[in-house]
Amino acid sequence: MSAAHNMAFAIIRLGMSIFSKLFRLFITVVLLPLIPMALLLAYYQNRQKTNVLEAHYNLAEVVSSELPYYMETLKTQIHFAADINAVLPDGAQTESILKQAVKNYPDMRLLAVISPDGTELARILQGAETNPALTGDDLLQANLDQSRLLARLTDADGATPSLEFVYPLNEGYILYGREAMSDLAERLAQMRIGRTGQVFLVTPEGQIYTGPYQWNPGVSAGQLVSRFGQKSPIITSISGQEGTLVGAVSSQPRLGVYVVVLQPKQEAMRSLYLSSAVILLFILAIAMLAYFAAHGFARSLAEPIARLMKGAQEVSRGNLDYRIKEDIDWDEFKELICSFNKMTADLKDYQTLQLKNQVSEMKEQIFRAVAHDLRAPLLGLQGYIYILSSGQVSEEERQDYLARMADAARNLSSLLEDVLAVSRVEAGVELPRREQVEISPLVQSVLNTQRPAAQEKNLELTEEIPAGLHAYADPKLLRRIISNLVSNAVKYTEQGFVRVTAQENENEISICVQDSGIGLTEEQCLHIFEKFQQVDGRAEGYGLGLFISRQLARAHGGELTVESVPGQGSRFTLCLPKETK
Repeated sequence: MSAAHNMAFAIIRLGMSIFSKLFRLFITVVLLPLIPMALLLAYYQNRQKTNVLEAHYNLAEVVSSELPYYMETLKTQIHFAADINAVLPDGAQTESILKQAVKNYPDMRLLAVISPDGTELARILQGAETNPALTGDDLLQANLDQSRLLARLTDADGATPSLEFVYPLNEGYILYGREAMSDLAERLAQMRIGRTGQVFLVTPEGQIYTGPYQWNPGVSAGQLVSRFGQKSPIITSISGQEGTLVGAVSSQPRLGVYVVVLQPKQEAMRSLYLSSAVILLFILAIAMLAYFAAHGFARSLAEPIARLMKGAQEVSRGNLDYRIKEDIDWDEFKELICSFNKMTADLKDYQTLQLKNQVSEMKEQIFRAVAHDLRAPLLGLQGYIYILSSGQVSEEERQDYLARMADAARNLSSLLEDVLAVSRVEAGVELPRREQVEISPLVQSVLNTQRPAAQEKNLELTEEIPAGLHAYADPKLLRRIISNLVSNAVKYTEQGFVRVTAQENENEISICVQDSGIGLTEEQCLHIFEKFQQVDGRAEGYGLGLFISRQLARAHGGELTVESVPGQGSRFTLCLPKETK
């Protein structure tokens, strides 16, 4: 707070200094103000030009961001691929499925199924679509290499672009198709900037798609291709059929196309020069008024400004006892000085109060952290006590529960030390003591602690972790993270399951805790890892568990994330980096 006020006072001093210098400038030189005015006008013109061109770029980016929508729509349309997988390699049934798909989607111009050796198992052609040979198609080869849905825009249907796609099927078969994007062409024709500026789709080779309602800009392919390789997406000048054009370009690599916005430069910059003239006259008028106003009020302003500057300097040095004399004729300045004096007094009181609050807050946070971490093992002990007191357990089960209770009790003795260790980790004072930890026994131990609470709700509490899977982490802190996640999952799940899984890849270990509980909204997911945040405000606890867990994950160089759908449960994923040799 002190630094913020020091900055504010520095700004006041700077403002007062600038005013004094400007006044002397008006007094000594009358013509010099015209220089900053001219510079301001030049800056304004350049800024306005930049704004105009940025508007073109923003429009190009908007259209580019909408293009993947067609990719997502395509994913829903090719659901019939599952039916094809069921009948492969029967060509007759495959062709029947393709016919039905073309019937369901009239814009689908071509569908074909390619066998692993490159021959066609079935093909359906609709409308005026050309009947191309697919052998050697580079998009097919790319799919063989990547085994995923790939798509790109092509002009196979003339001026209207088509979406060419391939999708991997079972046993090495590939689904190939083309879909006319007539609605896309109509939307592009309706998008305009200014009176004549429009949006165009351009291939990497510089070919422009122009629909029936779009004018041909007449830009050569070579000019466009050269623009694609530049760092700046802004087109400040390019020759076209309508003369010099301006615009912007945005790439859409998923569909192998560029979005280009073009507009005649004369039309785009027309309003700039008119507004510049108006602003120039306005600046000149303001300069004259400022000159006479500065001359008239300089003497009366000098004394209160000097007092305020002196007061700001004293406060910036930490002298909150300094007071400015209030014997000023100007009522406005007198009120300002009174407010300044009151502010310094309040600041002094606030400093004292803030120190007290900081101490109190530190005590409260430590208490809440300890209370939160003690709750999980205590609940486990209460559950085992409840089961044992029911008298409905065998001797073998009783011994097993007593052993688990003893394990939970031992954990309680180390929790206070662990909480302090968490505080040191958050402060960056102490790093986790990492070692190779086998995940499966650790998770089973956590699940055994939470199992009584899960059995009361008839929840299925399971783990699916490969044997021998290790993580490079502090075992105590790793147990705390998993225990917090499982405890929360059991707490907010009334029926269904709580499942812990783990897997590894080349760089990291992932541990997931998934449940079928109440789930989280998108807004809750954004704040669930903050201090004192709870899904249900009526639930017991202080909302510290997930905050502490994420801090511990980050102290390990990892991350803790959440994916959730309201009413369908949540999935918390802990990612930890592997040990570097």
